[in-house]
Amino acid sequence: MEVILLDNIGKLGGLGDKVTVKPGYGRNYLVPYGLAVPATKDNVEAFEAQRAELESQAAERKAIAESRAAQLAEIELSLVAKAGDEGKLFGSIGPRDLAEALGQAGIEVAKSEVRMPEGPIRQTGEYDIDLHLHAEVDATVRVVVVAE
Repeated sequence: MEVILLDNIGKLGGLGDKVTVKPGYGRNYLVPYGLAVPATKDNVEAFEAQRAELESQAAERKAIAESRAAQLAEIELSLVAKAGDEGKLFGSIGPRDLAEALGQAGIEVAKSEVRMPEGPIRQTGEYDIDLHLHAEVDATVRVVVVAE
């Protein structure tokens, strides 16, 4: 299935690229979420007419993500959790907890933007948590987990 991308998508392409994807990926993810349109003759002409507008919107979204990344670079988040004598937490701290804590600190972050490849935090200590704010913008937040 050939589609025209309406946004930058990691490892697939940039705005305006005509790419071939598997039909299920295009039909079930890219098109419904507004990330692409099928590459028909009419859609190609409509895209070329709107290209400047779409590029300015994409640049605006990237600028917003970069400003959020600059704000996040200055923050060191401190979380208090119940823990045992050896520093092991009773429970864990996951992406939702981090997103809520950042929201209370004044920066709105969606749970889906928090990247924790090693899984949830289960020990006290200092951690660097990656945030994926945009296809081209990533940020790192320092999180300190202390025992209650």
